Amino acid sequence: MPDNIHVQDLKREVLSLSNKQRADFVQKYFKTGAGQYGEGDIFAGLSTSDIRKIATKYRGLSTADIERALQDEVHEMRSVALVIMAAQYKRAPEATKKKYFDLYLGNTGYINNWDLVDISAPYIIGDYLLGKDRGILYTLAKSPSLWERRIAIMSTFAFIKNGEVADTLNIARLLLDDDHDLIHKASGWMLREVGKRGNQKALEQFLDENIRYMPRTMLRYAIEKFPESKRQHYLSIKKTPK
Repeated sequence: MPDNIHVQDLKREVLSLSNKQRADFVQKYFKTGAGQYGEGDIFAGLSTSDIRKIATKYRGLSTADIERALQDEVHEMRSVALVIMAAQYKRAPEATKKKYFDLYLGNTGYINNWDLVDISAPYIIGDYLLGKDRGILYTLAKSPSLWERRIAIMSTFAFIKNGEVADTLNIARLLLDDDHDLIHKASGWMLREVGKRGNQKALEQFLDENIRYMPRTMLRYAIEKFPESKRQHYLSIKKTPK
């Protein structure tokens, strides 16, 4: 990518691929109506393929322009920014990875839908915290921000892939009382990954200890890959208030 291409060029390219019919659909899909979790978000209507292609084309964007894109009102601009950020982070020398970690945490207010969290948190926040103190995730897990709480649990995907499950289980336990379905789904998904990636015993111990307090959506996601008889066993256990 030429050095003289900046965020304004990225914005023009995103808008040139606008598709009103798709935008109308995804604005409903991502709950942008009044009172919904994505209230007020603006979509151009790009496909995932469009976003990936643009991110590849602009992969050399400066971190200052990545931040500008991440703060844009158009959802796909933020999505492209996060794809670029994750790609740059992956290629960066270890000594410079922290600037992406800090950039991410300084802009969580713009990482404000589940797709934006899921394409970025494990690959930047989670990866950076491998072998480091993870206290920031416990702070995020207690945040009033839905998206910061989702960042906390989704970041642990990097640990699961590395054979570490304690933080996933601990944060999922912190989120048992969460009142949002998107947290129930993310927590259940990460619990499922714990079992799927060779830690079935740890998952079943977590279930045995916490199942009576688990939101049903979290439980259903967590046991999705269980044999049917075992799945029905866990589903038969009634939820009780703490």
